[in-house]
Amino acid sequence: MISLLVAMDKNHVMGLDNGMPWHLPKDLRFFKEKTTGNTIIMGRKTYNSIGRALPNRRNVVVTRSNGEFPENVEVIDNLQTVKEWNLAKPEEEYFIIGGGNIFSQVIDIADRMYITWIDESFDGDTYFPNFPEEEWILTSKVKGEKNDTNPYDYYFLQYDRKNQLN
Repeated sequence: MISLLVAMDKNHVMGLDNGMPWHLPKDLRFFKEKTTGNTIIMGRKTYNSIGRALPNRRNVVVTRSNGEFPENVEVIDNLQTVKEWNLAKPEEEYFIIGGGNIFSQVIDIADRMYITWIDESFDGDTYFPNFPEEEWILTSKVKGEKNDTNPYDYYFLQYDRKNQLN
């Protein structure tokens, strides 16, 4: 299963200056719970913004550049490889975690989306692509806890592609 995992505001902003324009510890915990023990796939800029391989996950970077990556980071040069992995092992969940260009390339083949939707507007320079909502079913919506360290109204949404539910 190919899943997209993203946090975004109500205008689809998901990044600013190669980082996130908000701080939501509960979203970071959600990200960790979903991805630990699984494969995370990201573009080079997303990897650079994180700054390291995330522990207890298979870290894959999609890039055509010849950058240096640590031994525990797998580098692929196209997303066709991810499609092949998914065909070979459809029972595994492959998490696409960004950035905007990678999301745009895989949204048409994704099976699931986990979206932390933040009910605010932020300045940003990276956006999650629009998607045809008629192709998706909202299968879960959980309101996140708003408090001193998580100062926004936000929701954990799960969308599944309609043809995947048949």
